[in-house]
Amino acid sequence: MELRHIPIDELRPAAINMRHGKRPPDIDDILPSIRARGILQPLLVRPVETEANAYEIVAGRRRYFSAKAVRDEQGEVEPLPCAVMEPGDDAAALEASLIENIARLDPDEMSQYECFARLTREGKSVADIAATFGLTELMVKRRLALGTLIAPIRAAYRAEKIDAASIRHLTLASQAKQKEWWKLWKENRNACPMGHRLKQWLFGGQSIATGAALFPLDTYEGEIVTDLFGEEGYFADPDLFWRKQGEAIAAKADALREAGWAEVIVMEPGEHFPAWDYEKVPKKKGSKVYVEVSGRGEVSFHEGYLSRVEARRREKKEGAEAASSARPEVTKAMRNYLELHRHAAIRAELLDHPGIALRLMLAHAIAGSALWQVTPEPQKAASDAIAKSLAANVAECA
Repeated sequence: MELRHIPIDELRPAAINMRHGKRPPDIDDILPSIRARGILQPLLVRPVETEANAYEIVAGRRRYFSAKAVRDEQGEVEPLPCAVMEPGDDAAALEASLIENIARLDPDEMSQYECFARLTREGKSVADIAATFGLTELMVKRRLALGTLIAPIRAAYRAEKIDAASIRHLTLASQAKQKEWWKLWKENRNACPMGHRLKQWLFGGQSIATGAALFPLDTYEGEIVTDLFGEEGYFADPDLFWRKQGEAIAAKADALREAGWAEVIVMEPGEHFPAWDYEKVPKKKGSKVYVEVSGRGEVSFHEGYLSRVEARRREKKEGAEAASSARPEVTKAMRNYLELHRHAAIRAELLDHPGIALRLMLAHAIAGSALWQVTPEPQKAASDAIAKSLAANVAECA
């Protein structure tokens, strides 16, 4: 068995679950706790053999639906703690073990923090504590992170006056920033930033994760605030980040141009690349690279695209060039001269083969189409000189 956190979109109820296929379960009794504290007891899951990054829930269906409800309310939910079964694992035994381990924990997270902190002082590692209580290491780190909070915030959280999402963001803040937020909270709780708004408030309106950087992190001169939950770090100075990110994007764009792309277009931060308005085109046909930069600093390179208008224009140009190259390199007058003399030669030859001429006419007649007719070839010369040459043509005379 392996303990880890898994995104909710990668989870699904297992078909073997006795309640699978029925309507969603009643979660009214556990939803308030999960909304405030998150999921404490890991779900029991196993990998779906036919799909990558997909797991079916053997036990924990109500916790799963509660997490989905929280996501619907708040727009997002953190990955869920899961115990991943291995081939040969006994689901019943694993579930009993998880329940027993969780039962050994105090339900109060602040009490859990105090317990884990005492164990670390005694020399226990995060991995040791996680194994003892059947938790993931991330869950242990989250409890230990509560120790960075100032005393009044810890007390308010213990009294369930502050939600879990806000508490996790506050662990990223310095004590001075925590005191500033606590003052706002005491003065007007309704106006005080909470949840996702709190994260934006802590980082001056922008929370940019270190994973978005194109540049080496050791070249960043500012402060990086480490997520004490062990998941991510954030740039404390957004202006410095954008300056260095801009330099890295420019360098990458220059490298792409040197690699032979017709054009590299860096879009404005926050502007979305509408792929449905573009077509994939090979580099050798003049396609471009569009650099999309999200408001959170993440960069995506869309290589080998042309707008549909440009693609149609290029196709039309290539078609015209192909048609032009296929035409004989002779003047219009010369083409007229050649065609008339060739027609004369063919007609003269058919005079000696009337049977072939008759069969050609019948082939059209038998088709029964109104789209054919028998008429004399007008034999119109484009100039007097061509007319004179045709009058002296042996075949034309014949």
